[in-house]
Amino acid sequence: MAGKKRKAKAKIRVAHELPRRRRNAIQEAMAAHKPEDRPEWDRSAKWSNTRFYRKIIKPGTMRTVHLPLLETDLGDSWPIPVTILHGKRPGPTITILGGVHGDELTGPSTCTHLLSNAFTDEGKPLDPTKLAGTIRIVPIVNLPGYRSKSRYFPDGRDLNRHFPGDPKGSTTKRVAAQTWKYLFSDADAIVDLHSAGKGRSNMPQIRANLAHAGSNILAKAFGIEIILDSKPPSGSLRKTAIAQDIPVVTYEGGGANVLDHESVKVAMHGVLNVLRSFRMIDGNPLRPRFRILASGSHWLRAGEGGLLDMFVSAGSVMREGEVIATISDPGTPGITVDVVAPEDGLLIGAATDPFTAAGMPVGHFLPISKHLKLLSDQIDTNGRFLVGGSQGEAVWREEQDVDEVAVDGDWSGGSVDSEWTITKEINAAQGDTFTDNEEEAEA
Repeated sequence: MAGKKRKAKAKIRVAHELPRRRRNAIQEAMAAHKPEDRPEWDRSAKWSNTRFYRKIIKPGTMRTVHLPLLETDLGDSWPIPVTILHGKRPGPTITILGGVHGDELTGPSTCTHLLSNAFTDEGKPLDPTKLAGTIRIVPIVNLPGYRSKSRYFPDGRDLNRHFPGDPKGSTTKRVAAQTWKYLFSDADAIVDLHSAGKGRSNMPQIRANLAHAGSNILAKAFGIEIILDSKPPSGSLRKTAIAQDIPVVTYEGGGANVLDHESVKVAMHGVLNVLRSFRMIDGNPLRPRFRILASGSHWLRAGEGGLLDMFVSAGSVMREGEVIATISDPGTPGITVDVVAPEDGLLIGAATDPFTAAGMPVGHFLPISKHLKLLSDQIDTNGRFLVGGSQGEAVWREEQDVDEVAVDGDWSGGSVDSEWTITKEINAAQGDTFTDNEEEAEA
């Protein structure tokens, strides 16, 4: 409208904590990047049915198809649910997945909530009749690992080290080949949702190779503050996708076998931001006040063994010399050892298992040499950084009035905790064992 001024967009401050050589490489990659002309995404373009694993999905509809991880006639083929939201209008194809590692629950929870009625019903954000393009949502990829609460496939291998796979190789390589073929090879972007490994927790963060222009753009579209410039490991989904010039990011948040609601909230916030940025759903993406692009994190390791008493948690902003944890040994009372911050920075990951030995990781530390004030201006009363999307109520939960009902009866087993106690004793008798794993959730 003539004479009407547009509201200026709030400027996002970009804080670089990157070596100069890496900054130059990223800047060169972004300068050389030219937005691709995709006429097939134009509103006036022809748009028809899509196919997934021999199934047809019509425009403006949602359908769940079970993709077998193994093509077998005998034994368990491990079919996993893949929900296709095929929009009414042309647009990109994005794959959103969780559970590449079976014991990481942030991704499965996020994807499950995205597929709830609160998001897919008529008029809701992911209503297929209003959607442009196609979204493939895969709550759990490593189904056998999920069932056994394990990071790995039954052959003991890590799926995220075997892409693009081999249809005649090991079990895990066959699964990698199957999922690469149907879920990733034709995607226009991939959002891979992870958590930390056993015994620790990660603060919400994005990992991407920022020298790959498409992944750089996707990482920033996620709409959170901490973006780690990370070259992907060999055999990972990220490395394989980048080799095919497919934009891909890894989101990290929470820990293994733990459902961290804050990490799930941030993940959902980020996924919806990506979809808005790609103009697939209505609305403008929410942007952070600043972004920190960083690299060069390192592990803080225990110098002694014993019981680890963490003073802070993942996401804490630390000053040089501040105590992160103490280590004591019940066998040698009266002696403690402090683990301190080696410099100013951010604890992006922290141990959650109190049992430690010399050399085991206590924290994953990101040095922040120049821009600590940006972080310090956005912390809670405990000194934890407030990540964009982590505040407020969980958007997938709806308030309902609840009537109070009085129930007469006796406690099962005679006391409040009797059944739980029996269960715990049975588990102990069966000899449950747990293994420690120091690998990074993705790295």
